[in-house]
Amino acid sequence: QVQLVESGGGLVQAGGSLRLSCTASGRTFSSHAMGWFRQAPGKEREFVAAINWNGANTGYADSVKGRFTISRDHAKNTVYLQMNSLKPEDTAVYYCAADLTYDGPSYYSRSVESYTYWGQGTQVTASS
Repeated sequence: QVQLVESGGGLVQAGGSLRLSCTASGRTFSSHAMGWFRQAPGKEREFVAAINWNGANTGYADSVKGRFTISRDHAKNTVYLQMNSLKPEDTAVYYCAADLTYDGPSYYSRSVESYTYWGQGTQVTASS
């Protein structure tokens, strides 16, 4: 059974940092792009960051660019999201996802519809 399990969420004060982890089990995603998304209450799920298969190409939502960093460790089958300078508007449930599409070595997607496997989510709350 394929599973993506997120961890590292929690409650921090605005300006603080958290590092989210997403570990895959049941198969490896080392050849595939991975992404982080978030969903706040009453809002649609939105793109946060994505990374191509080898980590050489990354993309970020404008709202988190310069504050968040996505990375991956193939040996640990894990993707990370380092979140610095957190703001109250970053409060949401954060999901990691795996994209089975392959469209060239630099490929990653910002679209929810591109991703096949999803984790259960981890709550991040930044208080003002």
